[in-house]
Amino acid sequence: MFDTKITQEKFDTAVDHLKEELTKYRVGRAHPEMLADVKVEVYGQKMPLNQVANVTAPDAQLLQITPFDPNSLQLIVEAIRQDQSLGLNPSDDGRLVRVPIPAPNEERRKDLVKQVGIKAEDARIVLRNIRQEAFKDIKKRKDAKEMSEDDAKRFEKEVDTAVGAANDKIEELLKIKEKDILTI
Repeated sequence: MFDTKITQEKFDTAVDHLKEELTKYRVGRAHPEMLADVKVEVYGQKMPLNQVANVTAPDAQLLQITPFDPNSLQLIVEAIRQDQSLGLNPSDDGRLVRVPIPAPNEERRKDLVKQVGIKAEDARIVLRNIRQEAFKDIKKRKDAKEMSEDDAKRFEKEVDTAVGAANDKIEELLKIKEKDILTI
């Protein structure tokens, strides 16, 4: 029998992933998650920043990065500078890296809104793929005579209802984050 709980869990996971992604977009407030996607090339391979350094936010306008290996200091600075989507300009004092978080101008805010919109659209695509996967499973079971036509229609309707609810959550998260970004 088809289990809608599994599909619902997949929808919830997609929405939770979007929530997690949106936390990386902080406007004018320093947060260590802002640098979560930065990859630093050390020891011959690219590694996430949090595996080569400790990232803290001592105040609302500054990130402080303490490398585990002092020799990787310049590599960390270069990696942050190369990530154009961040728009940050780190500086180092030979011991640690300081990344001032400037209050974004109007153009940067609009760019952030676009980036957030792209993340939300990616989440919607994931939902559509999960829905298609569930519909294929329902059709396969119906064709194999494991469920009746009526059961198949009912399950499809349940999946559609769950997709609608998940899309509503995504839209709500998007509106909240856009408002947060555009509020000066």
